[in-house]
Amino acid sequence: MKTLIKSIAFVLTLGIASSTVSLADVNPGTRSATAVAYKTGIYSTPYGQLNIALDKEKGGAVDVRLKGTDGKVLYSEHVGKNERNYRVRLNMTELADGVYQVEVTNGVETTIQNVTISTSQPITASRTVSIN
Repeated sequence: MKTLIKSIAFVLTLGIASSTVSLADVNPGTRSATAVAYKTGIYSTPYGQLNIALDKEKGGAVDVRLKGTDGKVLYSEHVGKNERNYRVRLNMTELADGVYQVEVTNGVETTIQNVTISTSQPITASRTVSIN
């Protein structure tokens, strides 16, 4: 029971720590004509899934990537210039423990969010009961 509570607490803490909202329109004077402002929300679920929500302006494209611990791209999606919303739920249960990165870019500004996967080991009881 304690392991279950600790696991749930860990997942909730990870979800709060990994959620973010960012606005990539830091300096609009330096953007090209095709770069658009965007907002992201990234959070985990207790079931080993990673939810990515993206809201952006029309007129420019945004790329979303999940990179592994070695920098290899594990997931990539191009959100077209006519789309305003993008939502995806990635199953992270098959990935090894480590630090992964979610990278969102409009070509000028890039937002990077680290996602840590760690498996907690079950604790065995060191208590014994004997009958004399």
